[in-house]
Amino acid sequence: MPDEPSKSRKTEWTPKQGDEHHGTYATEVMHGVQGVPTVRKHRKKRRTLSADEAVEGILAGDRTTLARAITLVESKAEAHREIAREILRRCLPHAGNSVRLGITGTPGAGKSTFIECLGMQICEGGGKIAVLAVDPTSSRSGGSVLGDKTRMEKLTRESNAFIRPSPAGEALGGVAAKTREAMLLCEAAGFDNIIVETVGVGQSEVAVRTMVDFFLLLLIAGGGDDLQGIKKGVIEMADAIAVNKADGDNVNKAKLACGEYKRVLHYLNPYTEGWTPQALTCSAATGSGVDDVWAMVLRFCEELMSAEKFTHIRAEQNRQWLKALVRDAVLQRFYGSQSVMDKLPQIERDVARGELPVVEAVEILLG
Repeated sequence: MPDEPSKSRKTEWTPKQGDEHHGTYATEVMHGVQGVPTVRKHRKKRRTLSADEAVEGILAGDRTTLARAITLVESKAEAHREIAREILRRCLPHAGNSVRLGITGTPGAGKSTFIECLGMQICEGGGKIAVLAVDPTSSRSGGSVLGDKTRMEKLTRESNAFIRPSPAGEALGGVAAKTREAMLLCEAAGFDNIIVETVGVGQSEVAVRTMVDFFLLLLIAGGGDDLQGIKKGVIEMADAIAVNKADGDNVNKAKLACGEYKRVLHYLNPYTEGWTPQALTCSAATGSGVDDVWAMVLRFCEELMSAEKFTHIRAEQNRQWLKALVRDAVLQRFYGSQSVMDKLPQIERDVARGELPVVEAVEILLG
């Protein structure tokens, strides 16, 4: 019988100066299914940033370092936690000087297109913008589903823009678990406008409201069941409603829908004291009205600053951040407890078989 082929072999195009085992190309040809060769690339693992390197790069406005630092902060690895805490501690004095805008809305409302249009206008005006686009999470891989960054091609190429898509994971409220920390790092990097684009599930956009200054609800007309499709709860949290896609044959429908939302807002108590929620139309595709939305956001910030209410908003954001971190820490310590790890597998099996009531199982784990 012929000898079995080796699992890998030197590529035919390996340069002569490479040794007999490895060429200067980090590539080997692997034997695939039915003898068809496949290519496997060897990628060198990137070294973890030190706190000094991360802070220096962030304060210099280096976007690559910023992205790597956010990855460290989002990491669940124990080895990264101490570095992440040090980075956040040293960046905190340089944060807090941005306009924080949260954007939510129904699927298909054009959130990504709107953000790209707004972002381009901000960059053209000399501003810097960071977009934290939170995607739904795949239950299989844990990765982002929608890939919002790929839908903002123009903005991605802007040197004054930074786009960070993050999977929502198990975090509630349409935001990623470390969105607040990512905002802090972006502010320290000099981005004076922060946009948080949420998943857009309609009724669970609560967490983002506690971490932004202005909360914009983006809707469209003609989607069917306009007022019932977005429940009262999310409208009550909005500082403004923008009816998008007001272009072409849809202009009149958008204006009618906008009028309906104005009447609805008139009967609701404003979420932000000292500000009357507004409704207006815009078209992210043509850019019409998008500048009006941004002017309204800036006016909101100026009015609340002059009334000395903006400090209260930021203080409340910090309180909510503290509560969120405490909840996360309690859950981590609970599931990291040796006692819980010993009991949990058997308790889960008993609950799944119906042999142990769920309420009693909870008491056993917490006892």
